[in-house]
Amino acid sequence: MIVIRDQIGIFGKMNAGKSSLMNLLTQQATSIVDATPGTTADAKAALQEIHGLGPVKLVDTAGIDERTGLGGKKRQQAMTVLKECDLVLLVVNPATVGFEPEQVILEAARELDKQLLVVYNLFDPSHAAHTAAVEHALPLLRFHRKITLAAVDAGCRQELLHFVRANFVSKTVRTDLLPFARRDAFFLLNIPMDDETPPERLLRPQAMAEAELTRRWAWPVCYRMDLAKARADDPDERRRFETIVARLGDNLQGIITDSQAMDIMNRWTPATIPLTTFSIMMINFVSQGRLADFVRGAAVLDSLQPGDRILIAEACNHSRIAEDIGTVQIPALIRRRWPGVMIDHNFGREFQANGTLNRYRLVIHCGGCMISPQKLLARIRDLDVIGVPYTNYGIVLAYAQGREALGKVLAPWGIPLPTSPRKTG
Repeated sequence: MIVIRDQIGIFGKMNAGKSSLMNLLTQQATSIVDATPGTTADAKAALQEIHGLGPVKLVDTAGIDERTGLGGKKRQQAMTVLKECDLVLLVVNPATVGFEPEQVILEAARELDKQLLVVYNLFDPSHAAHTAAVEHALPLLRFHRKITLAAVDAGCRQELLHFVRANFVSKTVRTDLLPFARRDAFFLLNIPMDDETPPERLLRPQAMAEAELTRRWAWPVCYRMDLAKARADDPDERRRFETIVARLGDNLQGIITDSQAMDIMNRWTPATIPLTTFSIMMINFVSQGRLADFVRGAAVLDSLQPGDRILIAEACNHSRIAEDIGTVQIPALIRRRWPGVMIDHNFGREFQANGTLNRYRLVIHCGGCMISPQKLLARIRDLDVIGVPYTNYGIVLAYAQGREALGKVLAPWGIPLPTSPRKTG
């Protein structure tokens, strides 16, 4: 099942009551609560269904005011989480002094156009008298709705939920996974299992496509291609493919293939049958319909020069063996087609920690099947701001077979080929 969750982050300085607020929302000891400053060392996430909001991801972050080397890392992680949030809950203890940390969060949230709500957390009822001083110290608070409560009081939960429901407007875009799917039509899913295929299950994009087609009254048919035999021009392997295509007949309305099989599928797929890839399907879905932006980035491939630097970014940290796409296949393609181009890799959280993204001529991102839309959109936002183009594994592997092949896999999405830019400077 495809579940799109709004992400709600809890921010503030140390000992403001962020973890208590997290536990109030989840109704359990999700986060450790202690009077010791800096207790929360890493962002703590919880998935929850909240009536009136739907499925959400709650994230409790560390205080951003810890003045140690470790504190700096906690602050960096908290600000990364803020980029990915749909809603920021700023927890303020009005009895404290010095509100520079809250000012940092307010300014960052406004710069990133994040919805922000303020929670005054009272450790004593008398502390409510200090809220006026807080608002004097933080003029930006006047633009945001506020609630006053005691996060350790379970009786405040319903009031808090009502406050959030009344003031948060979800902007999450529900994107069709396969907008071209048709009822009572066959779709062939080409799944050439290799050494990296997990046992006893399909990869997430494959399973998602199968489930989505079934929900839409279409008929998914899984087909396992032997890539080694196909690349050796084995006539029996070619005959296997042609047989399944013939058996499905005129009701075969499309083929979705693993990107690494594009060298075969570009040649073997009849011109009358639409073709695309799981990677392209996923990047469009996870980016909430921004496939055209990744396609435009591919135009950079036409003007790469020796000395240019490319970043291959993979969102997850799966075990990489054999002919891994990101570490083996695409680098080999780049070295063969564009000798002298330098290649770097980022895996998982390394992308957020990369402080030199502006040195890259192009970022090639994976399909994003194990990353949330919020995380991917935060990456896109950063790259757009610094002016670095980006594309996707599936787009690159289709491009490697020629512009005609790229046009073929983009056609089901109604996206034209990119215009090739001229490199200047």
